[in-house]
Amino acid sequence: MSDYDYDNAVFRIATAQEAEPEDYTGEDGLLYCGKCRQPKEAYFAEGRTLFGRDRHPKECDCQRKRRETLEAADREQKHREEVERLKRKGFTNPAMQEWTFGNDNGKCPQMDKALFYVEHWEDMEAENIGYLLWGKVGTGKSYFAGCIANALMEKEISVCMTNFALILNDLAASYKDRNEYIDRLCSFPLLILDDFGMERGTEYGLEQVYNVIDSRYTLEELQNPEDTPHARIYDRLLEMCSPVCFTGENFRKATAQEKMERLKTLMNGKESL
Repeated sequence: MSDYDYDNAVFRIATAQEAEPEDYTGEDGLLYCGKCRQPKEAYFAEGRTLFGRDRHPKECDCQRKRRETLEAADREQKHREEVERLKRKGFTNPAMQEWTFGNDNGKCPQMDKALFYVEHWEDMEAENIGYLLWGKVGTGKSYFAGCIANALMEKEISVCMTNFALILNDLAASYKDRNEYIDRLCSFPLLILDDFGMERGTEYGLEQVYNVIDSRYTLEELQNPEDTPHARIYDRLLEMCSPVCFTGENFRKATAQEKMERLKTLMNGKESL
C-alpha cells in the first residue's frame, strides 16, 4: 500500500459516518445503503488490513450526490463572492452593476456587437482588440460597455470601468505613486474608459483631460485631429480599437420625456380627486 493510499484509507476511516437505520449487510459482508442499495464499504485490495480492519468506507450514490451538491453550492458561493469583489473593485459607480444584457431594453441596435465581444473574449484579449464607441449623447454607449464589463466579471475576468477625470484626480492625489497607479490600471485584462474627452485648448496641454457627459468626438474628428499631439493619441486608439457608431435615439431624453408625461398624469389624477 502506497503512502497515498494509506493516507486516503486513514481519512476515509476517520471520516466514516455511522450506519443509518435502513442500511443493511450484504451477502459479501459489506454495509449497504438502504436507500440506493449501493455499498458503503469496500475491502482493501489483496487482503490487506489497516488498524485491524479489512475494509474502508466507500461513498454510496446517496452520499456522492449529497457531497456533489454541497461542493456545487460551495463553488457557487465562492464564485458569487469573487464576482461581487470584482464589481466593487472594477466599477466607479455601483449603478453600473445593473448595466447587464439581462436588463437591456432592446433599443440599442449595436448590442449584438457587445455580446459578440464577450463570446470571443479570448481572441479579443489575445489580439489586443478593443471597441471605440462613438455617437450622440445618450445613445447607450456607456450601457453597452457596462454590459461587456458585467458579463466578463461573471466569468471572473477582472475589468476596470472608469474615466479620465477620476484617473487624473487619483494621479493628482497620489503623485508619488503615479507609476504604481498606472501599472494597476494596466493590470486589468480589460480597461474601459468611459466618457472619453480631452480639453480642446492647448494652454493646459493634453494632461487636462476632464469629465464630459458623453463623448463629443466623432469618427471624423478622430481621423482628422486638430494637432499632432492629438493625432498621436487618436492614431493609437484607432490602431487598437474597432469603431462602433451609435446612431439610435437619445435614451436619456426619451426617459426624461416619459417621466414628464408620468408626472402630468399623476398631477391630473390628483386634481380630479
